Amino acid sequence: MAQNPPVGGRTRRRPQARARCALSLLTAGVLAAAGVVALAGTAQAAGALGDAAAAKGRYFGAAVAANHLGEAAYASTLDAQFGSVTPENEMKWDAVESSRNSFSFSAADRIVSHAQSKGMKVRGHTLVWHSQLPGWVSPLAATDLRSAMNNHITQVMTHYKGKIHSWDVVNEAFQDGGSGARRSSPFQDKLGNGFIEEAFRTARTVDADAKLCYNDYNTDGQNAKSNAVYEMVKDFKQRGVPIDCVGFQSHFNSNSPVPSDFQANLQRFADLGVDVQITELDIEGSGSAQAANYTKVVNACLAVTRCTGITVWGVTDKYSWRSGGTPLLFDGDYNKKPAYDAVLAALGGSGGGGDDGGEGACTATYTRTSTWNGGYNGQVTVKAGGSGITGWAVPVTVASPQKVSAVWNGTPTTAGDVMTVRHSWNGTLAAGASTTFGFTVQTNGGTSAPVVGACTAS
Repeated sequence: MAQNPPVGGRTRRRPQARARCALSLLTAGVLAAAGVVALAGTAQAAGALGDAAAAKGRYFGAAVAANHLGEAAYASTLDAQFGSVTPENEMKWDAVESSRNSFSFSAADRIVSHAQSKGMKVRGHTLVWHSQLPGWVSPLAATDLRSAMNNHITQVMTHYKGKIHSWDVVNEAFQDGGSGARRSSPFQDKLGNGFIEEAFRTARTVDADAKLCYNDYNTDGQNAKSNAVYEMVKDFKQRGVPIDCVGFQSHFNSNSPVPSDFQANLQRFADLGVDVQITELDIEGSGSAQAANYTKVVNACLAVTRCTGITVWGVTDKYSWRSGGTPLLFDGDYNKKPAYDAVLAALGGSGGGGDDGGEGACTATYTRTSTWNGGYNGQVTVKAGGSGITGWAVPVTVASPQKVSAVWNGTPTTAGDVMTVRHSWNGTLAAGASTTFGFTVQTNGGTSAPVVGACTAS
């Protein structure tokens, strides 16, 4: 497939098409979010995406371009929000070994040094990929190509040994479409199917501690391509090939939406004994629809114990490789978008302030008030922080097969898997004042407590 031109330094393919409120009866219950991390009382702010994710035992990172680190707004947003970085292009073969056995790490070193100075983790991307190869690689004969591949892996990983938590060892080695076949590339065509295993075995000899990942796109749901990757990973695990993780790029748009079986697909890979990571997340769109899709992805990762982290592919829309689709969490002026608030809420943080109940903050605390055979009532207490607020919103997720049948003292809307309850008559609260809303749940045999996300104040 032809490549898109670089946008903001990113070169890659675009994925293919794939009340006082009277009792309010919901026409549809909240959709499934099975396995979501259980409620832990008050939803407290974590202050930033990286901190909120870390509180859930995960990382939340961004792809970074070295040439933007000199832009104050770019660097300050990165530093304030993210706990992990992935170099966009700076570790790819053409960037670090443009001439054979002549390595240049300056741009990638800048990103790694910045990350280390801020206490961020680093993902290494990528060691073996058919794209962005320097011209000298493709003409090599098989024996020479094998030597070059193993030397490249060895030299790059040695340079960054101890600084990388996960490496994309091999990237995008499978075809799109229904064949499940390997992609034609210099490595596949000359070294055969074994090149992937060899790359992983070489990588392990260099660094025994870094996580070794296979990374691909259009594998987010179950399909021929993801099935082929699944079978490879299963085979590797059975034979002791050193693979630790699988990366799901997760580039979504209207033609390739978040698949309905996204969580189940992550889980089946995790069940093989590997970590799963969402490695290049971006979702085209805007407003509440985009926010709902981001929530789906975050909730899916939280529901899979071995989903260890999420990386969004860029910091700001203006530098995205899909900038026209405005797919990221910050707009071109570094303003937080509704998608940002949704992600932070899903992670248990709050866009309204810190743990201390500061200005404009609110908290949401859940209590089950009554239970009967087949159902229960829940109540959420919303409390203003150090100053008054004029409105609030609280996301509530109920695990399938449970369904919400009624809500009172609040106005519910559903978007994706999340019911968001907003104030009705009770939005204005003085500093330290509180109000409540309640809801009825039909359990349908389910026993999980609902997950009440962070309160967002206005």
